[in-house]
Amino acid sequence: MDLTSPWLPPEDGTRSGSSRTAMRCVRLLLRCTSAAELLGTVLSDGPTWITGEGSALYLLDSDGMLRLAASHGLPDWAHERYTLVDPESDLPAALALRRRGPVLLSPEQTGSDYPDTNAGRGTGMVALATLPLLVDGGTIGSLALALAHRGTVPRRDIDVLETLAEACAHRLAHLIDHVQAVERTPEGVRTGSRPGPQPLLSLAVRAAGAGAFERDLVTGETAWDARAYEVFGLTAPSESATAPAPDVTPLIHPEDLTDMQARTADALAAGGPYRLTYRVVRPDGAVVPVDETGEVMLDLHGRPVRIAGLVTDRHRAGPVSAAEDDAPFAGARSSLLLALTRTLSRAVTVRDVTTALADIARPALGAADLVLDLVDEGRLLPVSPSVYGGPYRNELTRLHEDSAGVMRHSLTKATPLFSSPGGPSAGAPGAAWAVLPLVASGRQVGSCLITFATERVFGDEDRTMYSAFAGILAQSLERARLYDTHHHRATELQRAMLPRSLPRVPGIASAARYLPSTEGMQIGGDWYDLLRLPDGLVGLVIGDVQGHNAEATAVMGQLRSGLRAYATDGHDPAATLARTSRLLAELDTDLFATCLYLTLDPATGALAGARAGHPAPVRISAGRAVELHLPGGPPLGVDPGGAYPLSVHALAAGETLLVYTDGLVEDRDEDYDESVQRMLGGLELWSRSEPGEGGLERLADLLTLNVTELGSRPDDVALLLLHRILPTG
Repeated sequence: MDLTSPWLPPEDGTRSGSSRTAMRCVRLLLRCTSAAELLGTVLSDGPTWITGEGSALYLLDSDGMLRLAASHGLPDWAHERYTLVDPESDLPAALALRRRGPVLLSPEQTGSDYPDTNAGRGTGMVALATLPLLVDGGTIGSLALALAHRGTVPRRDIDVLETLAEACAHRLAHLIDHVQAVERTPEGVRTGSRPGPQPLLSLAVRAAGAGAFERDLVTGETAWDARAYEVFGLTAPSESATAPAPDVTPLIHPEDLTDMQARTADALAAGGPYRLTYRVVRPDGAVVPVDETGEVMLDLHGRPVRIAGLVTDRHRAGPVSAAEDDAPFAGARSSLLLALTRTLSRAVTVRDVTTALADIARPALGAADLVLDLVDEGRLLPVSPSVYGGPYRNELTRLHEDSAGVMRHSLTKATPLFSSPGGPSAGAPGAAWAVLPLVASGRQVGSCLITFATERVFGDEDRTMYSAFAGILAQSLERARLYDTHHHRATELQRAMLPRSLPRVPGIASAARYLPSTEGMQIGGDWYDLLRLPDGLVGLVIGDVQGHNAEATAVMGQLRSGLRAYATDGHDPAATLARTSRLLAELDTDLFATCLYLTLDPATGALAGARAGHPAPVRISAGRAVELHLPGGPPLGVDPGGAYPLSVHALAAGETLLVYTDGLVEDRDEDYDESVQRMLGGLELWSRSEPGEGGLERLADLLTLNVTELGSRPDDVALLLLHRILPTG
């Protein structure tokens, strides 16, 4: 039967306007007539913390494979790649099936292990839960749902998810046994079945002599179909649909190799579609022109993670002119060096350099592994493993240990070392390798080991190119280390101006976080403070000085000291901000600052505050998160005579107050008010699951985690949380 067929809403219209509860959702699930309708019902009528993006429903097919029956929010490439899942694999759908229990992934995992799925966006508190579909002790599939949670999913929510999965499983089992239905698909839900023309397209691809390939740039895994092997004059190792790709570097025409590597480097750096043309020297000696077209897929942070495409024998498309077939590419090695130089020129920090080597240089050069050591107090220390995770990090550590001697020797002699076919390895692993000393301005910077999977001959032009690459890499590292040193000093200066710890106040729990900007000097003028005031009051301060440089940091330190002095003298928030604004206007600077100052009586909950152009504070209670109404005045330093209205509120016992700088929510691709509403929605979800002082540190981590998941942080971030503890007894 067709379980992936479309969906129609119930005739009684019960879906619209009703509250979304788990039990009501179960009743609706038992009326569904397809897998697509089941998934759509869970998303539209299940609890609101099931967000939908990246959700999927799998069923076991007759071959024992998990087949995608319906999905929502998956990008095209993921929908294609994960249409079939091996139950023995490590993907969540397979793990849940084997464990016969839920598999929960944090937002960090959904963002890094399954990139380009928009995981970690939405409310900013997204996780993924995958549950087995169990019926009478047997498994029939898996259900994956995206959740508006960070980290640990509460036990009561897991119970709800298991109940919904069990209802889906029983309904699917009934449909498989009894129903033949053709319905409409819910809006936004995709079926796993593909349109009819696909066999025709596959036939067209084969007729054109095209072979398919895929390469995972994170794990190094590759896949070629049989036709790709034929294009290169090779025989596929088995009759399976795909097989690991061989090392084709020895098959690329030597006059075309470096040009292809240069264009590959450019494609990896830019991402998106690309096209390469090069000649292949087949094992039988035939020279064949090949077209390679594909796409470099990027993760959420803009790093290349996967390549997929087609290779085509151009002879099948018609005759190729002799000039086109035999003419060498001029300046190929210069093109490769230029591509690598452009990549390294964009690297600011040492980590940026190592990332560029891992993401661009290693695959462009066709290298199997790359180890980078830097000179630190006379010793060579590895930095490459910081770029990789999992087992690959262990492999790089092993490579470093095995090759430490030859890398020290190369640096001491300031001479590159290259392997030769059949020659001794001199301690460096791999069938072929090059060890490059990194020297800049007469100083030893480090050493770089590049290994290859197959033997190769390094000609004079190759050695010259690698030596030039070593010089470029050394200069990039020297510049990056200098930047890292200056940034570290600036950051330490800024952190010295922030509180080392928050004071302990009876009846109050607090937590704070600060993150510097990732652009410019990566420092700024954001600050926070928690003050002990006369009469047992507590003061909350959050501020943001314009700019991201040393001057902004210095002005921030002066403002923090001045405001603290005015506050501890007993001035109310309005008067304190007025005096601080005059202080900033008298300083020799053109900078201004936004600021929010609140005072709280821990005994009564009385709250008074004033703000100077700063985001409003947020009060978080059970199931609610709202901005407090505080009419504001101008930013500090703009109008020395400006007034700041004083507002009075109350913070009940058990409620939490959040003050923050705009870097916490600001997103260049989103309206600011929408960003604030998204944060408020996430805070409401948190308040329902983890209220109270015990979750305060966790909430601070969750709020900043949403910021650290972004590829860049144009503004620094500061936040301060204060919770009024419920009285005991």
